[in-house]
Amino acid sequence: MQTLAEIAIYLVRTIGSIYLMIVLLRFLLQLVRADYYNPISRFIVKATNPLLVPLRKIVPGFWGIDFACLMLALLVQIIILQAIILIAGAGWQNPLLLLPWSVVGILGLLASVYFWALLIMVIASWIAPYSDNPGLSLLRQLIEPSLAPIRKILPNMGGLDFSPMVALMLLHIFNQYIMPSLANAMGVPGGLL
Repeated sequence: MQTLAEIAIYLVRTIGSIYLMIVLLRFLLQLVRADYYNPISRFIVKATNPLLVPLRKIVPGFWGIDFACLMLALLVQIIILQAIILIAGAGWQNPLLLLPWSVVGILGLLASVYFWALLIMVIASWIAPYSDNPGLSLLRQLIEPSLAPIRKILPNMGGLDFSPMVALMLLHIFNQYIMPSLANAMGVPGGLL
């Protein structure tokens, strides 16, 4: 019986995290004004529209920020957490109590998205620096706005770009030191997120 619960938790966490990542990617791609006609962007829009369009009627966007998309991400994370807690046998939890845990989970997933996007971009810059691949094009559009402030601070290194390394170090500091402190402050159980 314990094994079935572990399998169910694994499936809920995996499928839920994939959909949550798609929702967060939609938010990020809208935020950086990425190419809407990219095939990956089109998939993300089609995958999120059924839940996002009705939510936009309730939650408007302001200052170019799609708050309905952020609300959907929070709702998806709360549902994932609630399902995991129910499967684990801890009973129904107040969704408002799960809200801080959801924020921590979303921040952790955002950091992971940026970490892997940066890593893929660094590797792609060595292997296929001028690729027109739709995935790499979208990653470039996602990553460039976050690297621009770092490039302004770094001195000119004779054509070498160290901004991805600095960004990876900052993400590592965030993941290793800030996220655990934040999770601890909000009382998030270690294995839950």
